[in-house]
Amino acid sequence: MKIRFKKLDDRAVMPTYGTEFSAGADLYAVCDGNISVMPGQTVFVHTGLAMEIPEGYVGLVFARSGLACKSDLAPANKVGVIDPDYRGEFMVALHNHGSSEREISCGDRIAQFVVVPFIHAEFEEAEELAETLRGEGGFGSTGKR
Repeated sequence: MKIRFKKLDDRAVMPTYGTEFSAGADLYAVCDGNISVMPGQTVFVHTGLAMEIPEGYVGLVFARSGLACKSDLAPANKVGVIDPDYRGEFMVALHNHGSSEREISCGDRIAQFVVVPFIHAEFEEAEELAETLRGEGGFGSTGKR
């Protein structure tokens, strides 16, 4: 699958896959100087890219494992959803979950981008729903016997 992209800034870096089998392509920061992220703060980091996601697909923006686990920086919304009709700049809202100030520099890998197909559901109101063994069991209920 080809994803067309447009550089909105000369410093923008095309998304890259770390290995042959990587599911997520790295997104890179575009910024003027370093960006300080204080504990508990969220900053919007530019990528300098706009993309053309094909109809029937969605772009999902996930945390980079190393950045989240070693530097406490992860997307504030946990998973960013980029619809196929969006043509604006991809931005990543990075949140500092730690207790120390962190810095982002231009060219840093800040998130990973995965393209997946989706199904547009047709919602139908019902008086009753089909019964299951789990029923209304919620959080943590699948581990109980």
